[in-house]
Amino acid sequence: VQLQASGGGLVQAGGSLRLSCAASGRTFSNYFMGWFRQAPGKEREFVAGISYIGGSTDYEDSVKGRFTISRDNAKNTLYLLMNSLKPEGTAVYYCAASSWIWRRAVTDYAFWGQGTQVTVSS
Repeated sequence: VQLQASGGGLVQAGGSLRLSCAASGRTFSNYFMGWFRQAPGKEREFVAGISYIGGSTDYEDSVKGRFTISRDNAKNTLYLLMNSLKPEGTAVYYCAASSWIWRRAVTDYAFWGQGTQVTVSS
């Protein structure tokens, strides 16, 4: 599956952004989907994941209550709504697809989008 992330930008602390990830090439609903982020000089880390039909979600502790992951299988699109953004949220955000469910490791995801930059100013 090919993935194309978009929606990043510059936002002030406390603001919101919605990221999108358009999928093509294979049946989108066959994949567990995740969002990851990578800040400068740091390893790529799990942010959120969502089950095949979107009924269940998983969040990294620091984003719980502020970020919402969702998917629209009819549109082959994954979303990440980010509220109350903090400067430490500055990173390149990646969408990814896994054939395994409830995985947080980078190595468990076979397909990756190109990333979209999110910059949160203080």
